[in-house]
Amino acid sequence: MARKITYWQPMRDFVTLRQAMDRLFEESLVHPGWSEGQRERVARLPLDAYSTEEEIVIMASLPGVKPEDVEITIEGDALSIKGEIPEPPADVDYILRERRYGPFSRTLTFNIPVQADKAEASFKDGLLTLSVPKAEEIRPRTIKVKTK
Repeated sequence: MARKITYWQPMRDFVTLRQAMDRLFEESLVHPGWSEGQRERVARLPLDAYSTEEEIVIMASLPGVKPEDVEITIEGDALSIKGEIPEPPADVDYILRERRYGPFSRTLTFNIPVQADKAEASFKDGLLTLSVPKAEEIRPRTIKVKTK
């Protein structure tokens, strides 16, 4: 059996400054509260939101969360979404563990009047979609020009 000679390259083993800074920002700013040992912290739920002429639509990915375990409240002009992503099995030896778990929360402030009593939430394939109609007084109106 032939042996392969490998040469030691000390620079290969050093982490570049850029990689170290990327990891620092990733762990402290991008995903605070998600790392192990910090489960008691509440993570910020990432959202997508867009506006149409009639409504504001908010979407959030919530894998593994049951619809009945999500709390959505609209109070005044503030929307709050709270819940918890269930913890994965603890009695196994993980090779890789990247999925997030634990409590999450997010609060948004609407910058326009909305009809909170007509808001609707749907949950399909782990995607929460919340539709909040805009108030009638701010919806665009089309005025027809009449000729005489």
